[in-house]
Amino acid sequence: MQDVPVRVRGDVADALARGEPVVALESALIAHGLPRPDNLQVAVEVEQLVREAGAVPATVGVLRGQAVIGLDAAELGRIASRPEVAKLSTRDLAPAIAAECDGATTVASTAALAARAGIAVFATGGIGGVHREAATTWDESADLATLARTPLVVVCAGVKSILDIGATLERLETLGVTVVGYRTRAFPGFYRSDSGETVDWTVEDPAGVAAIAAVQRDLSIGSGAVVVANPLPPDEQVEPMLHDRVLTQGLHAAREQRISGKAVTPFLLEHFHRATGGASLTANVAIIRRNARLAAEIAVAIAR
Repeated sequence: MQDVPVRVRGDVADALARGEPVVALESALIAHGLPRPDNLQVAVEVEQLVREAGAVPATVGVLRGQAVIGLDAAELGRIASRPEVAKLSTRDLAPAIAAECDGATTVASTAALAARAGIAVFATGGIGGVHREAATTWDESADLATLARTPLVVVCAGVKSILDIGATLERLETLGVTVVGYRTRAFPGFYRSDSGETVDWTVEDPAGVAAIAAVQRDLSIGSGAVVVANPLPPDEQVEPMLHDRVLTQGLHAAREQRISGKAVTPFLLEHFHRATGGASLTANVAIIRRNARLAAEIAVAIAR
């Protein structure tokens, strides 16, 4: 096999060479996080939002064993439409590339590949974290360790609310990952504007995020990410009482059906979609759009 092939789309490579703003986007959200055919429409809309805000979108994925930084329209369609597309975290990249598979990249693998290409900003929905009952299962997302060693800005709506958010924030602190709230001290819980946890630092505008990223780079203390927690407005969140009731039901169903490991998150997200009558899907799409727009604004500020 030749050297590991990584292809950067032409306009993305040109923008990076000129120091212009680029925003990385994950493909696991397209392949596994949203229902078909809405997933492709949302992916196209999100890329357009990034362009309208002045940056170049670069959706990351693996196609026929080639890591791609900046999927084109046909490649987005391939990732969105094929059910056999694998979900790839960092540990899965080498086997998938060696086997010449198609794969959709998670937060961890997207961040790693984007940083390798020189991209400074990444937009996603919610990051992974410590799972409930992790004290016995040791179940923790690879996102956390990857963010601890990957130097880029990650815009998200906090941690997925199906996880142990307090424990996740503790792990992020231990790993030395900088977390700031965007115009808030309330750490968001993905579907919920306020998870009940707080952050120590806030920032009021994209230029403030750019300043933090610049200082972190210049200090050369660690090489981790800056996580920007961007909450949904309260009127766009899943109603908190409905959210908590559906989560309790979903966790009970997962235990009864003996669902564990990486199967838990997709199971619970699908349960939320059904049990909230689509309200969680509406919130999820709003999160993706808002984070992509903010990430583009931050990328523009960094480029300046």
